[in-house]
Amino acid sequence: MSAIRIFWIGGLISFRALFHWLNPWIYVPTLLVAPLFQILLFVYVGRAARIESDSFFLIGNALQGAAVPCLFAMGHTIAGERFTQTLGLLLTTPASRVPLFLGRAAPVVANGWIVSMFGLGVGGVLVGVDIPPDRWVPLALVVALASASCTGLGLINAALGLKVRQTATFSNIIVGILLVVCGVNVPLAALPTWLRAVSEWLPLTHAVEAARLLADGDTLRSVVPLLGREAGLAAGFIVVGLVILRAFERSSRRTASLERQ
Repeated sequence: MSAIRIFWIGGLISFRALFHWLNPWIYVPTLLVAPLFQILLFVYVGRAARIESDSFFLIGNALQGAAVPCLFAMGHTIAGERFTQTLGLLLTTPASRVPLFLGRAAPVVANGWIVSMFGLGVGGVLVGVDIPPDRWVPLALVVALASASCTGLGLINAALGLKVRQTATFSNIIVGILLVVCGVNVPLAALPTWLRAVSEWLPLTHAVEAARLLADGDTLRSVVPLLGREAGLAAGFIVVGLVILRAFERSSRRTASLERQ
């Protein structure tokens, strides 16, 4: 029962604290409007270059929109606690680290899903891409998996926050890599062989491919292998993130570096 309380109550309070000092309206231009301009940019670049369709760029960039809130929010679970000098208090609690950090990850996944679905729906209206109504439910599932895998990678980024001063730098680098390598704007077939191999182990790659197939009329059953790979990456990233967090926590205790700025 205590683990459930830590998961739900701790996670919600932590996520609320992440945004409480901001005017709620800042959420709209930062996390909802900004991704729309990214969609418009690449759609019009694609039109000018006469490569791929509007749907190709809409779906890729809408799903990639989940990466920003997921990576930065999870990174802030450590960096933010260190900035407010409460990291030591957090890590001295006897609470299990699994519900503690998974509880913080759950609202982040939900937020990434909202951002991505908003971009997909509103962006589609702006660029004139009509997605059939019966495609939205399977697409929502794909977006949820994409958000979970990005959050899992963000958890690894958060763990690195126990050893480095700024996780935002890593988050920016990772977002740029996902933008280029995962088939968001550049077809995977156009990438070098070694880079395609790397993309297989990154979030979004399989989700973006599955979403495009679903939008083109494929059934949910036909993309199950892609969804399985995305789900596997999400679970793998989360496990690796928790393991690294625990290892770095013990190391930071020995070196007295938890609150190092």
